[in-house]
Amino acid sequence: MRIARAELFDLSLPLLEPFVISGGTMTERRSIVVVLHDDAGHAGYGESPPFQFPFYSEETLASARDMIARVLLPRVVGREFASPEAVDATLRDGVRGNWFARAGVETAAWDLEAHSRGTGLAAVLAERLGVPPAASVPCGVAIGIPPNRDPAALTRAVYDAVKHGYTRVKIKVAPGWDAVAVQAARKGLEGSNLPLTVDANGAYEWPRDEHALRALDDAGLLYIEQPLHPDELVGHARLGEALRTPVCLDETLRDARAAKQVIALNGPKVWNIKVHRVGGLTEVCRIYRLAAGYGAKLWAGTMPESGIGSQCALAAASLPLFVYASDLEPSARWFGRNGDVIKLTMGRDGRMAVPQQSCGRLLDPGRFRLLTVPVLLGRDEQAKQ
Repeated sequence: MRIARAELFDLSLPLLEPFVISGGTMTERRSIVVVLHDDAGHAGYGESPPFQFPFYSEETLASARDMIARVLLPRVVGREFASPEAVDATLRDGVRGNWFARAGVETAAWDLEAHSRGTGLAAVLAERLGVPPAASVPCGVAIGIPPNRDPAALTRAVYDAVKHGYTRVKIKVAPGWDAVAVQAARKGLEGSNLPLTVDANGAYEWPRDEHALRALDDAGLLYIEQPLHPDELVGHARLGEALRTPVCLDETLRDARAAKQVIALNGPKVWNIKVHRVGGLTEVCRIYRLAAGYGAKLWAGTMPESGIGSQCALAAASLPLFVYASDLEPSARWFGRNGDVIKLTMGRDGRMAVPQQSCGRLLDPGRFRLLTVPVLLGRDEQAKQ
């Protein structure tokens, strides 16, 4: 592929209601959209979705925008690449971290290949790994901490999720909002056999919060997601040995290098793969191969992204090792009816179809124009184009 030119957009999607986790609150989904064009009229769309403040990762929306415009795009525009993997290598060279920024450009390169081949991301990704992609994936719901930590509000939210047909329920927890939250969620699950999981986003300390984590261990959960700080590699390995309930890694699993350390420590074997958190689909392939050798069980998480970024999560979730329901929810759940730039829908069976087309063919151009603002590239980036 030859990347002839690039465009950059700020995307803003208002949320239907605030989404609260242990580290912060989100009222709108703001992200950066990268569009790469070749000489033959094909376009690839990628999304960079860090939060505005660093409560989830070190990156922020402003830092990712600057990195993409000033460092990453000048590296790829006007150049030919044999594959998206070659784009990934160019973006990684001499750049530490900046996973979300790199993922915005790297996933656009994958989508550009998909568009040029007349197929979807899942088909291209599965072909690289030599595995068959699924035609649809099971959907799980992620429910944030309710306003004022009201147990009744959480019970209603879980009950509504059951009615909508999700195949797994996940609730956000934090110190002081864990045992009561699980109890409230169980009330909403009455009469169903849906698995329940909790996600702490690294809010607990071991052994300081041992009592609370032991209580969660007795709650009959499918797994406990990211209980400790992201840097606690050893801590998560030891906690996994101490608890009966499987520990799931999210923020800790930032790339294949971290995955190798988890394996060396005989650490947790449930992994949440967020495409943009690990730096893109090439890194997903690296982690996937490690997971296959280690026997890890995978599922795809989201930030959540818009329908553009969610195409990457759908592609990953279609791979055979992704055995648990992924955080892939209908666009209407987050942004209201017809609020997204690529509309995601879920069937009555709680599954989402995996698209066989690239992002540009799925995009609602009117909504995209309405919800985005072009980012003016500087002289260096314009000279490249």
